Amino acid sequence: MDTKTICLAVLSRGAASGYEIKKMCEEGVFHHIHEVGFGSIYPALGKLLEDGLVTVTDTPQEGRPSKKVYRLTPAGRIALLDALSTPPGQDRVRSEFLVRMLFAELLGARTIEDFLDNRLQFLQQRIADMENCECGEMPTVGERFVHGFGLAIYQAMEAYLREHGHEVVGASLLSERAAAE
Repeated sequence: MDTKTICLAVLSRGAASGYEIKKMCEEGVFHHIHEVGFGSIYPALGKLLEDGLVTVTDTPQEGRPSKKVYRLTPAGRIALLDALSTPPGQDRVRSEFLVRMLFAELLGARTIEDFLDNRLQFLQQRIADMENCECGEMPTVGERFVHGFGLAIYQAMEAYLREHGHEVVGASLLSERAAAE
């Protein structure tokens, strides 16, 4: 899904600035779905404005530059519904952690253990945060579904690391031993 569609999706929930769109993708209901940066949000909003899919209002702020607040137009709502109606592409996993695990034999066992410990701590914190989340903040069935799906993924990742992390540490130890001989 492209950034323009993500912007339309966020704006379907209400007016927002580019910063607020970014926050929704980092912390809101969209944070499991798609990662976007300011470098892609503002060009996407510019194109959506040019295409008549959003409007923008400058909102004055005291002591700061005015804030641009974007709103979905009826044409934008139709464009969003059209985009959501197309069959989804395949999900892709992109993980710097997994790149390092792919080459575990080249790294020291202690380094691998540290990576695994850090990832487990991250997962435990994410799981705790999600379990403590107020579902009342998620009024739609879709939001609760996505939340539950994300929680299940994090729990499965934690379980997998606990059950199989020793395998990459062991491979690294064997590699270290072979190099020492």
